[in-house]
Amino acid sequence: MAADYYSILGIAKGATADEIKKAYRKKAMEHHPDRNPGDKEAEEKFKLASRAYEVLSDPTKRQQYDAVGHAVFEQGGSAGPSPGAGGGFRGSDPRDIFNQMFGGGGGGGGGFGDIFGGGGEGASDNSGEDLRVDVRVTLEEAAEGVEKKIPYRKHVPCGKCSGSGAEAGAKRSRCPTCHGQGQVIRSQGFFQMRQTCPACGGEGERIDKPCKGCSGEGRVIADTTVSVRIPPGVDTGTRLRSGSNGSAGRRGADAGNLYVIISVQEHELFDRDGDDLMASIPVKFTVAALGGTIAVPKLKGKTVLKIPAGTQGGTTFRLRGEGMPNLRGNGAGDLLVRVDIDVPKKLTDEQRDALKTYQQACGDEAAPVAESWKQKFKKFFP
Repeated sequence: MAADYYSILGIAKGATADEIKKAYRKKAMEHHPDRNPGDKEAEEKFKLASRAYEVLSDPTKRQQYDAVGHAVFEQGGSAGPSPGAGGGFRGSDPRDIFNQMFGGGGGGGGGFGDIFGGGGEGASDNSGEDLRVDVRVTLEEAAEGVEKKIPYRKHVPCGKCSGSGAEAGAKRSRCPTCHGQGQVIRSQGFFQMRQTCPACGGEGERIDKPCKGCSGEGRVIADTTVSVRIPPGVDTGTRLRSGSNGSAGRRGADAGNLYVIISVQEHELFDRDGDDLMASIPVKFTVAALGGTIAVPKLKGKTVLKIPAGTQGGTTFRLRGEGMPNLRGNGAGDLLVRVDIDVPKKLTDEQRDALKTYQQACGDEAAPVAESWKQKFKKFFP
C-alpha cells in the first residue's frame, strides 16, 4: 500500500499551503541526494517527498487526491505518472520539482552548492556554483582568530572574451526554442514541468561565433587563492561564507559563494566542550594531602591554582573566563582543571621508610580502604 502523502511530509490533512511548502523544504533538504551521496534510502525519501509536494501543493490535484487517493495518480490514469516500486519516479524528475519550487534552476542538474549554498529562491540558472574548502586550525588559532590564505580551483571569467562567451564581432540572437526564456515547459500527462532549454543550455540566446577559449561558456577553470579571516571561537564544523568567491557564472552571471568548513586539531593538553576547556593535572600526594599551589597552563600563559589540604583525586576546579571565546561575542567559557593524584611508581629506600612510618601512624595496613567505602560495602554485602 502506497504511503500517505500527508504522512510523508509529516503534516496534518488540513495543512495550509505554507505549511506544506515548509514541510517539503525540510524533508527535501534533509534527504537530497547531493547531501547524501550513495544513500539509496535517502534518495527514495527525497523522491517520495517531492512527489507528495507535487500533488499537495496544487489545489486541483490535492482535491482529487483527498477524494480518491493514490488511484487517480496511478500510471495510465488521467493524472499522469506516479511513483514506481520502492518509491521511484516514472516521468517527473524530483530534482526538477525541488529546483522549480526553491530556485535551483531546473533541468535536473542542480548540485548541492547550487541548492543549499545560498542561491536562494529566484537564483539564475547561469549563476556560478557554490564551492567548499576544508581548513584545519590549531586550538590556539581557534581561540585567537587567524587569517588564512586558502588555495583552491574554481571557474573564473574567460580572459579571451572577458566572460562574454563570444568571439569578437559575434552576433547574438534569441533562442528560438525557448524564445529567450532559458526554460521550456514539458508536459507529462497531468503535470507540466519547467526545464532548462536543451537548445541554449538555459542562456536564452545563441551566439554564432562562440569563444574558442571557453567554448562559449564565458569562464574557464583556474587555480586561485583567497584570504579568509577565521574569527575567534570557531569549532569543528563551523561554516564560514566568503561571498562571491565561488565559481564565476556563465557569460558574466553572478559568481557563487565559497564555504569554508573548519576543523580544529586536537590539543595535547586541553580537551574542549563547547566554549569550556578541560585539563587533567597530576598532583603529588603530599600536595593534595597537605595543600599547596600548582601552576596551571592556559592557552596563553599560565596561572596559579591553590590546592586545599585534603583534596581528593578527581576534584575539579573551575577557572572562570579562561576557556574559549564565544563565537558570537558572548564572553568566554571556563577552564576546568581536574586533579589526579600522582602515585610514584618507584621509591628510594628513604622514601619507602618514610611512607611505612606514615602507614603505621595512620593504621592503613589494618584498614587499607576508606571508612566511607566500608560502610557502603556493608550495605550491599552485610
